[in-house]
Amino acid sequence: MKTSHSLRYRVVDVFTDTPLEGNALAVFPDASDLDGERMQKIARELNLSEVTFVLPATRPDCAARVRIFTPSKEMVFAGHPTIGTSRVLLDEGIVSAGTTSFQLEELVGPVSVRVDEGSNPMIWLRTPPIEFGRQFDRAMCARVLGLEAEDLLDAVPQLVSAGNPTVFVAVKDKEAVDRCSLDTQGSAVFRDDNAEPLCVFVFAPTDDGAYSRMFAPEYGIVEDPATGSSTGPLAAFMMRHGLVSRAAGTRFVSEQGTKMNRRSFLHVHIHGEGGQDGIDVGGQVVPVVEATMRLG
Repeated sequence: MKTSHSLRYRVVDVFTDTPLEGNALAVFPDASDLDGERMQKIARELNLSEVTFVLPATRPDCAARVRIFTPSKEMVFAGHPTIGTSRVLLDEGIVSAGTTSFQLEELVGPVSVRVDEGSNPMIWLRTPPIEFGRQFDRAMCARVLGLEAEDLLDAVPQLVSAGNPTVFVAVKDKEAVDRCSLDTQGSAVFRDDNAEPLCVFVFAPTDDGAYSRMFAPEYGIVEDPATGSSTGPLAAFMMRHGLVSRAAGTRFVSEQGTKMNRRSFLHVHIHGEGGQDGIDVGGQVVPVVEATMRLG
């Protein structure tokens, strides 16, 4: 006879202060009894952008080890899972109340987290090292996104990564962003044969920063409401093309998820000229669900 196995988990909405907006995340605070195959099946069952599983850290400089899964694959790093998991760790006492900085162990390496003061604090992550990759033809990008070439800005679309390769496409206004669409066939156009799947991030500069959408159909994510792992690279791309100030201390906000009725606000803080001393991405977190999953 099979014995039941109960797993407690939490669901939080990230990059918002409003329940049922932002990007939903499921967090399993104690995943010690799970292997990677079972974690992937659970992520597929819950069908959120990502699910995280908390394990004891293997490094003395980290508060916990975190594994991150989309419905189809494990991620080396992700933004809203890092920030949402940090809030759960504080609520659960795995990270002591009042702690203002700590590190999480992810596949990409240690990720630094900073917590502002307050009852619903802004939680910040330090973006891992950013790398610029190959560029893409503007007309091709417009075509696969359902746009015209004249909808795009002059900035040449380019692959930029802080662990998750993302193609950035700058367009002229919010209306063009909202007209975009991308399916699995279109997404495959951006990558070489046998290469890892890519995220495609479309944005328009605004007075406050950017208005954004992100598509990752090959990851099992048709559209992501808020993509923290791509927002540091977004800042780097915008600085390179003069779309936002390179000055130390510059702050801006990327609004994402509005088109899909999951409005999210991702805050960016640039340290050092051009971000040479780091780029922080931050947001608030709203707890919405406490639940138990029963497995046979």
